[in-house]
Amino acid sequence: MTKIEWTDETWNPVTGCTKVSAGCKNCYAERIWPRVAGAELSRMLPRRESHIPRAFTDVRCHPERLNAPLHWNKPRRIFVNSMSDLFHEDVPDEFILQVFEVMRACENGYSFQLDRRVSLHTFQILTKRPARMLDFCTRLRFAQNDARGMYLAKTLPHNGFNLMPLLRHVWLGVSVEDQDTADERIPPLLQTPAAVRFISYEPALGPINFYEFFEQFPDHNEVRVVQRHTGIDWVIAGGESGPNARPPHPDWFRTLRDQCADADVPFFFKQWGEWAPDIREFQANRMFRFGKKAAGRALDGRLHDEFPA
Repeated sequence: MTKIEWTDETWNPVTGCTKVSAGCKNCYAERIWPRVAGAELSRMLPRRESHIPRAFTDVRCHPERLNAPLHWNKPRRIFVNSMSDLFHEDVPDEFILQVFEVMRACENGYSFQLDRRVSLHTFQILTKRPARMLDFCTRLRFAQNDARGMYLAKTLPHNGFNLMPLLRHVWLGVSVEDQDTADERIPPLLQTPAAVRFISYEPALGPINFYEFFEQFPDHNEVRVVQRHTGIDWVIAGGESGPNARPPHPDWFRTLRDQCADADVPFFFKQWGEWAPDIREFQANRMFRFGKKAAGRALDGRLHDEFPA
């Protein structure tokens, strides 16, 4: 289980990452990494043996974790790589393919590797590297009646069958924190073939005009799970937590909430983070440091827990 409000479970076949923008400055994964890595080493090494956890910037793949979702009996939403970025440049294409093979088995409900039925999970993938995600997912192919199964086309155009729009349980998203990162990362997301696309606006470090992205619809043919007039199917928003958290402005979230309502896009307000307005002042703009738990998740007195259909 996980405390992340918009998912049920985390799955980390990759750990470690490197910073790419201001949103990474106070990375929660890096903050908790010494404890996570230390616990892992304690299980691996003899008792009392000294050990030093590896640096968080040391990105590693964990083949032994690949099949974990196939053993989870209850269907759940699974956040892929809460401690990394699946499309980090240090993660080989071959390993990403193996991750997708596991996810596809959960879509089919049957694992040929285990020779048994598996749960129908939903997988949520977030990246700050949308260019690589676009390239990978555009080249992803499925060879029917072919021992290769899933593979990457070396060149495009390619006559093979692109599987991504039919993987209805694989949601692809990008993390953004301000207008500059939104302008950089959302257009490649809209070009990426996917059944569900989403945006995580966390930590919110500046206002974003989402209307221009909601008005865009991907120009490639695809099977959509959610039939809307936009290529964005879900938006998550939240402030920053941790000892060095930077305060957001309440109007950034209010504006986004209203934009999502206008575009009929599900909106999930994850948290205020460390900072929040005083709930005794309706629609107040002054921010106070309450701490994450006390600040809560209510936006103008209401919880927003919407998900894609």
